[in-house]
Amino acid sequence: MAIAPITHVSGPAVPIPGADIDTDRIIPARFMKCVTFDGLGEYAFYDVRFDPVSGEKTDHPLNDERFKDATILVAGINFGCGSSREHAPQSLAKYGFKGIVAESFAEIFYGNSTTLGLPCVTSSKANIDALKEATAADPTLEVKIDLEAMTVTAGNLSFAVEMPAPARHALLSGKYDPIKELLDNKDQIEATAASLAYVD
Repeated sequence: MAIAPITHVSGPAVPIPGADIDTDRIIPARFMKCVTFDGLGEYAFYDVRFDPVSGEKTDHPLNDERFKDATILVAGINFGCGSSREHAPQSLAKYGFKGIVAESFAEIFYGNSTTLGLPCVTSSKANIDALKEATAADPTLEVKIDLEAMTVTAGNLSFAVEMPAPARHALLSGKYDPIKELLDNKDQIEATAASLAYVD
């Protein structure tokens, strides 16, 4: 059965400060000792959300009650850099994020996010800063990432965004999960294999 296309995602947003936020900050390596990705959401940004000595919550935006319902993450430049761990976008998706708006993304993180159906769009620093300011001022503000119009809107704020054409096509056509694509085409794969002389 085909996956439903993703034409847009929307919800309240949380602004995450900083640039070059790497995958180890998104999900520390010690939490990657898992058989499945279930439960990874609680460890998203763990080492910056909790004081390493006291274990108490820090003033990180994800600990702010005003942003407890956020499903859109707003970040800076080179988000998801560092190691290629798939656990990073998995932890964000399991945390409850439906989309990410940033100045730029690390390429492998971007690809891993797309296969989860987690749209990642980019825009200028001025636009990102304006969105961060708007969402910080009103955490209930609905932010919409529209993959058909390629825009982000939040109240009176609206601006154009970009994403690679293949990723956009995959999301809009509901063909972003390669494993699901293989399973859906099992009969064709077996028929092709049977027609090849070198496959026994």
